[in-house]
Amino acid sequence: MNISKSRVHGLVAVLVLSLLVAACGRDKADERPPEPGDTAVAKVDGHTVWASDVKREAVAQGLISEGEPLDIGSDLFRQRLDEVIDQKLLAAEALKQKLDKDPVAQRRLAAARERILGDMLVENVVEKAVNENAIRGLYAEQQKLSKRSEEIRARQILVGSQADAEAVKKLLAAGASFDALAMERSTDPATRFNGGDLGYFTVDVMPPAYAVALKDAQKGALVGPFQTEGGWAVLRVEDKRLEEPITLEAARPQIVRFLTYDQVRDLLEKLRGGAKVEMLTGKPQAVPGAPQEPASAPPGAADQAPSSDLDDAPPASAPAQAPAKK
Repeated sequence: MNISKSRVHGLVAVLVLSLLVAACGRDKADERPPEPGDTAVAKVDGHTVWASDVKREAVAQGLISEGEPLDIGSDLFRQRLDEVIDQKLLAAEALKQKLDKDPVAQRRLAAARERILGDMLVENVVEKAVNENAIRGLYAEQQKLSKRSEEIRARQILVGSQADAEAVKKLLAAGASFDALAMERSTDPATRFNGGDLGYFTVDVMPPAYAVALKDAQKGALVGPFQTEGGWAVLRVEDKRLEEPITLEAARPQIVRFLTYDQVRDLLEKLRGGAKVEMLTGKPQAVPGAPQEPASAPPGAADQAPSSDLDDAPPASAPAQAPAKK
């Protein structure tokens, strides 16, 4: 049987965890379903492999998310089942060779145990704190603090010269069809075939010339001509409105990330505050050419933990800038 290199790497990476379980001793406990409704899917030297064991391996490899179902008839399940069986065989052989008694193995097993327990503690804390009430509460708070920008819907006709733009504006003022003129004369391939429609947008996402021209424009007004990168533009303001706030469901992933980070940060601060931690290594030596801490930085700034990208993320009520909305 050919075993791929990536599969071998995966088996080596998880062998320590397999040894950790095996080192605890085996009894009839593995004959009882570890989860309600669990299914036995294989036996290795008389010991049962459960569907939940295979699913846990798929989650650990990032192939499915926690809570996502895994069909026992799927190829993904079969592949992970083979890996779980191989893990158990490797771990059993390692125990026969008494590799678990080696001091290096003992340290690795202890480190794996600490990592697993730490992960479980974080999962328990987050599960209790990041609930629907907390998500909805933070969403409501962000909505109160958010400022809704004005959105403008406009059409444009883009031509090559100021004279052509003036001629277009005169025709529009005389009642000519904007759609027809856009198709006939506009050089903008993105809008000429849909009547020059730019959709809804906020001026901050547009080039500066558009923001200046539309600053005080009212609904129905003809704006321009003004020069842009692509030529000379004439606009008609179709509508103005306050932008729609982001929905709870759209904001949910960011809110969950923020609440999760917040809980983990608070937990670690509490644990560090109650523990005696002594750093036995000196500060790292300066590396030539490495970025230096600015002279204006407050004392000890270099020792502080780096900020999470969640701190710099826009509030849940502020959607990232995007192309013009239809």
